[in-house]
Amino acid sequence: MPNTNSHPRSWLPIPRDSDFPLQNLPYGVFRRKGEAPRVGAAIGEWVLDLAALHAAGHFTGNALARENVFAREGLNDFMALGRAAWAEARARIRELLDANKLALRDNAELRAAALIPQSAVEMLLPARIGDYSDFYASEHHASNVGKMFRDPANPLLPNWKHLPVGYHGRASSIVVSGEAVIRPQGQTVGRDGISPHFGPTQELDFELEMGFFIGPGNPLGTPIPTRAARDHIFGMVLLNDWSARDIQRWEYQPLGPFLAKSFATSISPWVVTLDALEPFRVPQPPQDPPPLPYLQCEENWAYDIHLEIWLQSEKMTEPVRLSTTNFRTMYWNIAQMLAHQTSNGVNTRPGDLYGSGTISGPAEDARGSLLELCWKGTRPLQLPTGETRAFLADGDAVIFKGWSQGDGYRVGFGKLRAKIVNHR
Repeated sequence: MPNTNSHPRSWLPIPRDSDFPLQNLPYGVFRRKGEAPRVGAAIGEWVLDLAALHAAGHFTGNALARENVFAREGLNDFMALGRAAWAEARARIRELLDANKLALRDNAELRAAALIPQSAVEMLLPARIGDYSDFYASEHHASNVGKMFRDPANPLLPNWKHLPVGYHGRASSIVVSGEAVIRPQGQTVGRDGISPHFGPTQELDFELEMGFFIGPGNPLGTPIPTRAARDHIFGMVLLNDWSARDIQRWEYQPLGPFLAKSFATSISPWVVTLDALEPFRVPQPPQDPPPLPYLQCEENWAYDIHLEIWLQSEKMTEPVRLSTTNFRTMYWNIAQMLAHQTSNGVNTRPGDLYGSGTISGPAEDARGSLLELCWKGTRPLQLPTGETRAFLADGDAVIFKGWSQGDGYRVGFGKLRAKIVNHR
């Protein structure tokens, strides 16, 4: 694959610490007041209206010329076109924004129509999400949970190092960054462990994850091998898999997560492509025992993505950082997740979303959930205001940040932010 992530410059002014330089160009769906949603690319502080550029004749290659897949309410039609179309679009967008290519810069009318401040738009879900699956792929997270609730000497279940453990989530309750999360209600059990009652969760938690979107998908009965994963994975987002721990503790046996997870999943609006993340692929942690042949990878599939969790209570004027970790620590990678899910022949479709599972590192301040940071509520966090948190309170805002750091630039995901409310 040619290196498409050298050091080009744009004629737009872009700060060195921007999440959205010319090396990134993530895709999202936006709307201006009174206008229909459509697809854009983020560049610096602007949204580049790709539907307007297509209508002006700037996508003329074989894969994109036939119809304006950017004049849509989701990325699904573009995702379905596959890698050739993705590469064609990325190359053309970079060309239009390159400092040495002035076709857009010197067209004042088109520039005014196609370049919109991000502050002037509403970001929407990037795709129509038909199916959502979530995994449990961090050894550090799974070990912490096993130590808390099972055997500290043997925290991992026997299957854990042989397959990426996962479950099917609820696609209808996936929301975009900025949308509030309503505190869920459900059954919890008292101290006797027998008598349940119904009411709002008292143990609301976040889970720091990465999500990835499917492109073309596969026919029913045809698995996707790890070597073909790059043809099917469109790009990645930040993902918060909210959890009601007390509801989960009562309901999860024997079939696993249900109401404790399905009330909301938040994702960031900009989808960062695998091409943009290509310079940041790194070896993943050793897998011992070696996975079965269908889960083995011929190339590196871990990504060096720096991740942070921030919290802001209603009494705070600024958020405080709770945790710092990295996606490269994950035991199971995204190619293995996709290969395992489809190994039984299940079909995937454009816009399907996958969650990585909670991302936790080896250090205590690299954990991806309050369950771990506060060790099942026994070690509450002290906030700068004097407040404490073992789990989330109404009015708390949780912010995730993530980026890969290059030489003089970063490829970032923006922010994923949501506030806890209680409307009942």
